[in-house]
Amino acid sequence: MLIVTGAAGFIGSCLVAHLNKLGENKLVLVDNFSRRNKYKNYLGKEFLFQIERTEFIDWLDRTEHSIRGIFHLGAKTDTLSKEQAVFDALNFNYSKALWKICTSKGIPLIYASSAATYGNGDLGFDDKKTIKSLQPQNTYAWSKQSFDLWVEQQEQQPPFWAGIKFFNVYGPNEYHKARMASVVFHAFHQIKTTGRMKLFRSHKSGIADGEQKRDFIYVKDICKICWYLFSNNCANGLYNAGTGTGRTFNDLVAAIFAALDLPQKVEFIDTPQNIREHYQYFTEAQMDKLVATGFSNKLRPIEEGVIEYVRSYLLENKYY
Repeated sequence: MLIVTGAAGFIGSCLVAHLNKLGENKLVLVDNFSRRNKYKNYLGKEFLFQIERTEFIDWLDRTEHSIRGIFHLGAKTDTLSKEQAVFDALNFNYSKALWKICTSKGIPLIYASSAATYGNGDLGFDDKKTIKSLQPQNTYAWSKQSFDLWVEQQEQQPPFWAGIKFFNVYGPNEYHKARMASVVFHAFHQIKTTGRMKLFRSHKSGIADGEQKRDFIYVKDICKICWYLFSNNCANGLYNAGTGTGRTFNDLVAAIFAALDLPQKVEFIDTPQNIREHYQYFTEAQMDKLVATGFSNKLRPIEEGVIEYVRSYLLENKYY
C-alpha cells in the first residue's frame, strides 16, 4: 500500500487522483477529516481507508501492513501566520516522527519541502547547493528549512527519501484554501466578478508594474514529479519542483483573460506595507538536478495549465 498525508488538501488530493489514474488504489489517506469544506477533494477517489492525522503516527508505528512508500504532503502552509508552536508541532516534530519510523521500518519517504526556503531569492534557487545559508522570510518557510536541515544531519535514513521544493502551484482542489489559494484562483474570481484584475505595482527600480516573476507550476505536473521520484530510484536529496521558467504576473492574467475569452483590463495598486519588505520579485526553479536523473516529462506552461484549470475545473466547478 501507499500512504498520502494531507490527502484531503490541495496537492495531496490531486496526487491521490493521479495515483488512481496509474492504477494505484491500495491507498491510505491521512488528514484532518473533520474539515467538511475539503470532503469533495477525496469524494469518489479509490482507497483502502482513512486515518486521522492525530492517530497516524501511532498507527504507523504499530502497523504490520506492508507499506511501499509514504508521500508526506500534510503541513500547515499559512505563510502569514506567526504561530511558531503550531509550525513546530505540525511541520517539524510530526515530520521528524514520521522520518524515524520510515527509517526503522525501511519505508521510502517523499516529503514536501518548499521553495519558500530560498527566501528573497538573493542566493538563487539551486537545489544542488548547500542549504545552510538560506534565509527564509516567514515562520512557515523556517519550519520547512528547519526540517530540511535536520534531515541533512541524519545518519540513519529511509531506504529512499526526497524532499520536494514546490514553487508556485496552482490547479484544481484548492477551493478550501481561502487567502492561501493560488493567484490563478483569486484572479479568476476577481475577473469573473469585476471584469478586471488588480495587480501589485512594482516598488523596485528596473522592474515594470506586473513584470514581477514567479515560477508557476500546474498541480498535475507536481504529481508527475512526485511519482517519478518515487518510482525511478533517484538519488536521495532535495529537488526543486517548478517549470524552470519564471513568468510575469502580466503573462499569468493574460492567460486567465484568454481562458475566459475576455479583453484584458488590468489595474495596478500599491503592494500592502505589511508584505512589501519581503515581497519576492523573482522566483525560478533550477531544474537540471531533476532532469539529470532522466526526468523528461513535459511541464505545462501557464498558457496550457491555466486554460485547463479555468475551463475544465473553475468554470465547471469540478474537482480533480
